[in-house]
Amino acid sequence: MENKAHALIAGLFTLLMLLLALLFALWLGRDRVERLPYEMVTRLSIPGLNEQAAVRYRGLDVGVVDRISFDPAVPGQILVHMNIAPDTPVTKSTFGMLGYQGVTGIAYVQLDDDGSNPARLPSSHEHTARITMRPSLLDQVQDRGLAILIQTEVLAQRLTALLADENQRTMLAAFDHVSSAAREIETIPRNLNPTLARLPALADESARTLAALRHLEDQASQLTSQLQAPNGPVAHLSSATEQISNVAGQLASEMPPLTSELRSMLRSVNRTLDNLNERPQGLLFGRGAMPPGPGESGFAHQGN
Repeated sequence: MENKAHALIAGLFTLLMLLLALLFALWLGRDRVERLPYEMVTRLSIPGLNEQAAVRYRGLDVGVVDRISFDPAVPGQILVHMNIAPDTPVTKSTFGMLGYQGVTGIAYVQLDDDGSNPARLPSSHEHTARITMRPSLLDQVQDRGLAILIQTEVLAQRLTALLADENQRTMLAAFDHVSSAAREIETIPRNLNPTLARLPALADESARTLAALRHLEDQASQLTSQLQAPNGPVAHLSSATEQISNVAGQLASEMPPLTSELRSMLRSVNRTLDNLNERPQGLLFGRGAMPPGPGESGFAHQGN
C-alpha cells in the first residue's frame, strides 16, 4: 500500500509540474503590449482572411485581427475587429485593403494612408473607431472580369471573322500584289543606270551652256554700252526721230492749202471727163459755142 501511495504522489507531482510549466510558458508568451481596437468596415468579400491574421501598415506588422463578424445595424456589412499598436499613425484618411501572402491564399490586412486628412483617428474600447476598406487588386480584377471576358469574346469573334477563308484569299492576293510591286521597284535602279551614266556628260554640257550664256551676256552688255554711248546709234536715232518730227510738223502746217488746190484740180479733171463723155468729138473739133443760158441774148425758152 505504501508503494502505491508513493506512486500516486509522484504522479500528482508530475502533473502539477507540467501544469505549472504550461502556465509559466503562457505567461512568458503573452503579449504585454497594450493595443488599441479598430474596426474595418466593408461590404466586399474577404476570402482568405481569418482571425489572428496579421495587420500591416505599409508592410510593417502593427497588430492582429481579433475577430470577424457581421454588422448587426447594416445587413450585409462585415466588421473586421483589429488590435493595433498605439504608435501606429492611424489618421482619418487611413484605409485598409486585403493583401495575400504569395500563392498560399492566406490574407492579411494592409493599412495605408492617402494623406488627404492627416488628423489622428482616436479609438478606445468604449468608442471603437472605424476604418473603411477599399477594393484590393483581386477585387478589381473580379469586378472587371466580366468586362474583360466580354471584350475577349468580341476579340475572338473578330479574329475568327478576320481569318475566314475569303479574307485569307484577299490577304494572300494583297501579299502577291505587294511582292509584284517589290519586284517592279527592283527594276527601277536598273532602268535608271543609263540615265545616271549620262549625267556627267549632261553636267559638262550644262557647264558649257552656262559659259556660252555668260559670254553672250557679256557681249550684250558691251553692245548696250556701245548703243548708249554719246555718239552711238541710239543718239543718232534720237536725232533722226526729232528731224522726222519737225518735217511732220511742217507738212501738217502746209497740207491745208495743198489740199484745197488738189480738190480744185480734181473738180476740173472731173468736168473735163464729163465733157468727153458727152461730146467725144470735142477732141477733134473743139468744144464749140456754148448755148446761151437764161438771161443771155438768144436764149429761147423751150416749153413742153
